[in-house]
Amino acid sequence: MGVGTSTFVTRWINFLTMLLAIAVIIFGVWMSTHHDGCRKSLTLPVIGLGAVIFLISVVGFLGALKNISILLWVYLIALFFVLVGILVFTVLVFIVTNNGSGHSVTGLRYKEYQLQDFSSWFHKELNNSHNWERLKVCLVKSDDCNNLSKKYKTLKQYKSAKLTPIEAGCCRPPSQCGYPAVNASYYDLTFHPVSQNNDCKRYKNSRAIKCYDCDSCKAGVAQYMKTEWRVVAIFNVVLFVVLSIIYFVGCCARRNAARNHSKA
Repeated sequence: MGVGTSTFVTRWINFLTMLLAIAVIIFGVWMSTHHDGCRKSLTLPVIGLGAVIFLISVVGFLGALKNISILLWVYLIALFFVLVGILVFTVLVFIVTNNGSGHSVTGLRYKEYQLQDFSSWFHKELNNSHNWERLKVCLVKSDDCNNLSKKYKTLKQYKSAKLTPIEAGCCRPPSQCGYPAVNASYYDLTFHPVSQNNDCKRYKNSRAIKCYDCDSCKAGVAQYMKTEWRVVAIFNVVLFVVLSIIYFVGCCARRNAARNHSKA
């Protein structure tokens, strides 16, 4: 790549990267405004990643604009660490979210999830009493269970509904318990459960209890986290490819800047 070309490309590609970083920050802010407290685990990392890329892009832009070799060195070292961080995080996400698949329930349009099907990392985090108590508080406050009776006004609508993993796991007893549904928010618990599953005993019709202490609820949260993390991981793969190309061009610009400095 020519002397002037690589510097020019680095300058403007970092300008575009600054715009990309702003878009990442906006995406993180959007996540924070469209998710409740239980679903904001990735908000801060996404915003932080956008801020770091923005600062690195500013250094690269100024280094290419002024043809300053030391700034380009700082830019390339920082960008290298970002690439390594993105790669490690993405690989870990795919490993952690590799397990876990829903079980279809006869006659129902949704799947039920079991915590033992997920990775040991989910077991450790969700079985941690401090973590789960914090999550349970925001689950109780959320609209996942509270709005079911408003969304499905008749029992027929409720039985044919396609519930989310959290709704299926936290708002109702597991189907294997055999409790008859009276409506979308109330089950007849006078029936003796046909399963030995402890979740059958944990479920209560109370709005503050429901099945929030059930393993099925933890599994529903794990499935939601798995889906959300996979989206972020795919986004990171695209970001890694783009930043790798930028890194290569930056290396050319740094070499050219050093060559120009030695000639001067």
